[in-house]
Amino acid sequence: MIKIDSDKLPRHIAIIMDGNGRWAQKHTIGRIRGHRKGAQTVRMAVRTCREIGVKYLTLFAFSTENWERPENEVKALMLLLEEYLTKEIDELKKQGIRLTTIGEIERLNPSVREKIVQAMESTAANDKMVLNIALSYGGQDEIIYALKKIIRDVQDDKIKADEINKEIFGNYLYTSGMPDPDLLIRTSGEYRISNFLLWQTAYTELYFTKVLWPDFTKDDLFKAIASYQRRERRFGLTSDQLNK
Repeated sequence: MIKIDSDKLPRHIAIIMDGNGRWAQKHTIGRIRGHRKGAQTVRMAVRTCREIGVKYLTLFAFSTENWERPENEVKALMLLLEEYLTKEIDELKKQGIRLTTIGEIERLNPSVREKIVQAMESTAANDKMVLNIALSYGGQDEIIYALKKIIRDVQDDKIKADEINKEIFGNYLYTSGMPDPDLLIRTSGEYRISNFLLWQTAYTELYFTKVLWPDFTKDDLFKAIASYQRRERRFGLTSDQLNK
């Protein structure tokens, strides 16, 4: 087992869960079974992060671009989401995990939205960890969404244009109230962030692994955290400045 320092945990981990389709192809089975196997990895990641003390976990589950996938795959993904929420809600409540979502949730079908609302309401008082699921989410769309809200508030004299700064802008994003991710993990060997949390990851530590998401284990998660813990986060400063 990879050892990690419990005193230097990332407060917020974000994960791009990539590789379900390639895993299915590798095992010569349908893509839907690959997504189902990936859902098992989600359970592992959530439970492990809760066990070790991570406070926020954001999972990129479904992007705005994913709507362009074959209709049967989109339907299957929505059913898997409903299934996950139904099966895991008691565990989330037991573990003190609060569920939140970011993205254009209104685009999801009514039955999925209903499950999401029920899960969010029933876990709203939990304070041990936040599980934040990105659904119908795109980072560029989020920034445009925030900009439109700011323009409306300027027009309504709720804020002044010259008062807008990074902190105020952040309050208009889907992730308002959450710390920015300390660590972003992407599985499957792709080296890009694919329109995910573009504003929030300005100083996030990035970790890429060739492991496909369905094969991603607790040890793999610990490797990512251990890599993060070996890095010096300078936020634009020098090492000398940090050590003063």
